[in-house]
Amino acid sequence: MKQQARVLMIIAIFTALLSSCGQQADSSQEPIPEPQPEIQAPSFTPENYPVVDGSTVTIPLSEAIGAKIMGLPIEEARQYIVHYKTHQAYVNLIEGNADLIFVTGPSAGELELAAEKGVELEVIPVVSEGFVFLASSDNPVEGLTLDQIKDIYTGKITNWKDAGGEDAAVRAYQRPENSGSQTGFLELVMQGLTPMTPPIEQVTAEMGELIDAVAAYDNKPDAIGYSYYYFVTDMWGNDDVKLLRVDGVYPDKETISSGEYSLRTAYYAVIRADEPEGSASRQIIDWLLSEEGQTLAEEAGYVKIK
Repeated sequence: MKQQARVLMIIAIFTALLSSCGQQADSSQEPIPEPQPEIQAPSFTPENYPVVDGSTVTIPLSEAIGAKIMGLPIEEARQYIVHYKTHQAYVNLIEGNADLIFVTGPSAGELELAAEKGVELEVIPVVSEGFVFLASSDNPVEGLTLDQIKDIYTGKITNWKDAGGEDAAVRAYQRPENSGSQTGFLELVMQGLTPMTPPIEQVTAEMGELIDAVAAYDNKPDAIGYSYYYFVTDMWGNDDVKLLRVDGVYPDKETISSGEYSLRTAYYAVIRADEPEGSASRQIIDWLLSEEGQTLAEEAGYVKIK
């Protein structure tokens, strides 16, 4: 399959969209590629393995890929996999300090930085993912509509009793600008709406901190937050939080993969558009989209691209 067929976002197009409408481009609407026929995994040594960076939530994916392609036990491969988190990974790629990054979609600021540097990006979905909302396990609310979530984060709903819960003020957590989950929140959920400005103590720098804060802030079940399905279920895990249904659908691997769960997105492999044909980074992406590559991603806990 030609690489041009897999170019899902070119930075110049996104810059035009951003300048014309003042909003982030919605990467959630990009087509999901079908897994490719069997492709033999490339083989590299640690010395010629490309520089791979990415989001916190894709570390296990990078480690599994590196172990397979370098032919190393995963414990040994880990020393060659360093992720500097979403925003810095984009900066490293744009500035030429990384060859390939596994990340959530780019934010408006990251797209603007690439445009300033004259860099075009290829953004290729490689595994499916769900954007999830979570509440304390003691909160009687089991789900919300998408409109209720928007109303909470724009300040229209401030008490859980207006969303089917108890008489308690809603404590709505957010993530910092340019974090992967904040970009997903703005694109997938808010869709042009401006969220209210939360108190500083309700902006958490780490995704795990957000989960723990929702679980036990002041020992009250009044908090709500958001993250990615894989991070909550496979990387962090906290028995004191629960995932919320959205529009009546509970997020799990089946509903995310099928699209029944509406807040569906992906993790992306991102490279510079001038990355040569047949380069190590392009070989890795092609293999990851093969049946064997998708099976490896699934074994690492991710949801296959359908």
